[in-house]
Amino acid sequence: MIPAGTGGGADQMARLTQGIVAKHKLMKQSLIPINKSGGAGAEGFLEVKGAKGDPHKIIITLSNLFTTPLATGVPFNWKDLTPVAMLALDNFVLWVHTETPYKSPKEYLDAVKKAGPGKFKMAGTGAKQEDQIITVAIEKAAGVKFTYVPFKGGGAVALQLVGKHVDSTVNNPIEAVAHWRAGKLRPLCVFENARMPYKNKVTETMSWNDIPTCKEAGIPMDYLMLRGIFMPPGVSKDVVDFYIGFFRKVRETPEWKRFMQDGAFNPSFMTGKEYVDWVAKAENRHRDLMTEAGFLAKK
Repeated sequence: MIPAGTGGGADQMARLTQGIVAKHKLMKQSLIPINKSGGAGAEGFLEVKGAKGDPHKIIITLSNLFTTPLATGVPFNWKDLTPVAMLALDNFVLWVHTETPYKSPKEYLDAVKKAGPGKFKMAGTGAKQEDQIITVAIEKAAGVKFTYVPFKGGGAVALQLVGKHVDSTVNNPIEAVAHWRAGKLRPLCVFENARMPYKNKVTETMSWNDIPTCKEAGIPMDYLMLRGIFMPPGVSKDVVDFYIGFFRKVRETPEWKRFMQDGAFNPSFMTGKEYVDWVAKAENRHRDLMTEAGFLAKK
């Protein structure tokens, strides 16, 4: 189950896993990706919540695991599900079109400020989700105001910038890398505490490691997104252990390792109490960020 549209990071990761399973014969059953993006992913989460004890359903999460219930009040919390494993953490990059003159976040944000509130458009996936949370954090740090334009998935967001319908995005690396390689998009900074470690050239002149952190560039904000697996409530420990073992095998394949590098993922892996503690801390952070942005559902 993918609680998001097609073309985004979660969708790509799920479909890659499907291909790996088939190629390396990691399961006798086939793995079928199903997109349920309705209600900012609530449709997918509620379906898995309602499938109590079903050992044949897994859901790949992104930050809407936290943002959707906080923003909408939909009756769902990550504690309604069974945590399985963190597969990776995903970065966010501030992107502009290559035909713009901006070579640094400062140059871009100075232009946004000069143009006045709402003149520049920032595209992102969904409303009151991670892309808009990051956008609000940029606005507060730089004293600017964007018109935020929501789309259904990260693939659509990247295409909006390629087509110059918007001025910038905060896409994940995997969602924009093909357009960067093709010379259409330019990365300005990454929202992680340290530069991405990947030093292989993506374009003729730049690697992921060459992109400065947004903190280096004067935006005091860092943000990493969970790419993790959960299951319905009430599944047995044996089932959870099976999927942990299964995803360990997936992560060892050359296809997965290449995907991690191509998409500049932070390849952290967690299970058990360590994973649960991380998720609980991430939920609190999202509540703080969303409270600050005024995005919490009215009680």
